[in-house]
Amino acid sequence: MFDAIEALGQITDPSERAKEIGAVLKNLPDRNKQLKELRQAAVLELLARDGATYRSVAAELKVHFTTVQAIVKGHSSSGTVRPKKKTEG
Repeated sequence: MFDAIEALGQITDPSERAKEIGAVLKNLPDRNKQLKELRQAAVLELLARDGATYRSVAAELKVHFTTVQAIVKGHSSSGTVRPKKKTEG
């Protein structure tokens, strides 16, 4: 996947390179949503195993267990940084 991104930088014609990169960037929001859904499904599969817990899955994925919780709930961020709620006043 990252090789494909590197290949975009190797396109010699700057106009073609800009067009191709633009096309990729235009499709990123849809792809991000799809990737997050695929990740959520994978995590749910891991949790469906006998004896699996948020903590055991987190250890396997090398993330904090709250990140696993966030993925299961469908939160869009990685779980590492969450914007603070605005307070009135």
